[in-house]
Amino acid sequence: MRLLIDSNAVVNIMPVFEYTALDARGKTTSGIIDAEGALAARQKLRTSGIFPISVKETQESAPKRESKGISLSSRFSRVKPVEVAMMTRQLATLIGAGFPLVSALDALVPQTKSHGFKKIMAQIKNLIVEGSSFAQALAKYPAAFSSLYINMVRAGETSGTLEIVLDRLADITEKQQALMNRIQTALAYPIFMLIFGTLVLFILLIYIVPSFTSIFADMNQVLPTPTRLLIFLGEFFKSYWWTIFIVIGLVWLLFNRAKKTEKGRYWIDKAILAIPLTGSSARKLAVARFARTLGSLLENGVSMLVALDIVKNIAGNILISEAVETAAIEVGKGQGLGAALSSRGIFPQLSIQMILVGEQSGELEKMLTKIADVFENEVETSILRLTSYLEPVMILVMGLCVLFIVLSICLPIFEMNQLIR
Repeated sequence: MRLLIDSNAVVNIMPVFEYTALDARGKTTSGIIDAEGALAARQKLRTSGIFPISVKETQESAPKRESKGISLSSRFSRVKPVEVAMMTRQLATLIGAGFPLVSALDALVPQTKSHGFKKIMAQIKNLIVEGSSFAQALAKYPAAFSSLYINMVRAGETSGTLEIVLDRLADITEKQQALMNRIQTALAYPIFMLIFGTLVLFILLIYIVPSFTSIFADMNQVLPTPTRLLIFLGEFFKSYWWTIFIVIGLVWLLFNRAKKTEKGRYWIDKAILAIPLTGSSARKLAVARFARTLGSLLENGVSMLVALDIVKNIAGNILISEAVETAAIEVGKGQGLGAALSSRGIFPQLSIQMILVGEQSGELEKMLTKIADVFENEVETSILRLTSYLEPVMILVMGLCVLFIVLSICLPIFEMNQLIR
């Protein structure tokens, strides 16, 4: 690795190599390693007791890719939030134990399971070695690290409390991930029931029903309306089942295109908040994300205006983002945060009252964290209650569909019996 320090210096980042090798037991292993060159990488592997089979450079250095206008993260696979949370927690533990940042990153790279994230970690370590700050290195990979993450790390480096900031970042990510996991778990059974029930109905309409309704085709009498409707549905799904996937695909395409436009995103977010059963939960979840993040930023010494500018885009809803942006303008003029947020009528009244109490007591950061806890618990309770209602409703709907099919088949049979008599 060469580091030139004169005025015309050009910094070369240590390249990263992918390797396939044999371990001491003769088993094939693979991974990545950073070294000055391929020979140095092979020597480094042999020193660690691994015998390389193939070693190849995975990518060019970051500055060269930047000069070509290629995103630094475009060649890496998507990094999962749980991976970032785990790395953050481990890094905070190592730094708190007295490890220098570079040594801590060097220790974490081999432990990272994701191949793409391992490459990112190796390049971040190299950027720090070459003189970049941790926040500057993270900013090179926006697909893996959010602006919130980068700004909190920058605040931690500035204040000398990086390990505390990393602990709080890990807490935020883990709590949000745990909440999403609980919600997904609660919705798993209703979604499975919906998919399985729909599949059973399609099988009945396409394969089972025609074998019965064909009996009525030769009857010289008008069939009951339910039977005619059932025959029509069976023939339609049997001949044009593919149109269902086309309609679903078109709806999904239009929805994604609408989300990419400012007007479309606004109306989608407005509709989400207006849905009777789930709109309140979506609002509370967005406010909880806003409150937890803002509280963490304020606790780490970030000023109110800068913190509001960071969190305005993390709520996941344009209406709430606009309310935060408007509130930031009012706060800049000297108004309190609670009063500024209440002017738009987007935030729940409970959150406004708790913010006002926090401002009056001088414990706004703790009150924001409390708001996040309260609303996250309410959302989880609402989801569990909703799923407990969905299960019997779905069973009832399935039963009604089966009853309709049975009656549609039995009604002509009853009429035939009456004619015979």
